Amino acid sequence: MMPWRRHRRSSSRLSAADQATAWQVVSLLLDHPDETLVERVPMLTDAIAGLPDDVRMPLSRFLARLSSAALGELQRDYVDTFDVTRRCCLHLTYYLHGDTRNRGAALVRIKQDYRRAGGVLVDEDAELPDHLCVVLEFGAGVDADVAWRILNDHRVGIELLRVALADRDSPWLDVVDALRRTLPALEGDDHEALERLIAQGPPTELVGLSTELDAPYATPSSLDEAAPAGPPHSGASHAGPTPVTIGGPR
Repeated sequence: MMPWRRHRRSSSRLSAADQATAWQVVSLLLDHPDETLVERVPMLTDAIAGLPDDVRMPLSRFLARLSSAALGELQRDYVDTFDVTRRCCLHLTYYLHGDTRNRGAALVRIKQDYRRAGGVLVDEDAELPDHLCVVLEFGAGVDADVAWRILNDHRVGIELLRVALADRDSPWLDVVDALRRTLPALEGDDHEALERLIAQGPPTELVGLSTELDAPYATPSSLDEAAPAGPPHSGASHAGPTPVTIGGPR
């Protein structure tokens, strides 16, 4: 499969500051819950106060759940949802490439994107660069343009994650819904791509063949070349950047 690149032409409807706040909060709330996260609920509630209602309200609902639920129960639910159930995978390249060799190449490209922008994974053995929390943290604090491209390359996969969470009546559905409100809505062939991904699942390995040849939502490479990297408001050039660590304890 190839990334769905149409949405690279679009731009965020949020201000740069609101987008960074929303992405950082979503990144924290999609991470494994712990006592530190619970202690941060008042701070996060204050942080989202100025966000648009359709982003703020689902985050507020989840924060209320986080402050009232038993932490142990929430942690078990998290593991059962994201670490056991593949349909709720937080690794974006899985939806495009499954566990094929193409996924390894996609992970390398994302890591190279981070390095060019000045982002360095704190512990490359702890988390893969395509993990949704890492992408959002990178977009909030390092380079929103690059994160915008990665998120929109995997826009249909994010929608499948939302469908899977809705099927489970998961509390994290609110968090992913808030993220979706920061991204372009599905349109046109996106819905067909989502239906095919639901019906067929991610690709499986084809020996001697590239799975990109069987892409249900592939688009011409010329579109990728013509499209801007991301929203125009989201950042300046990163010539000679100072490395910024991502993916570590927060």
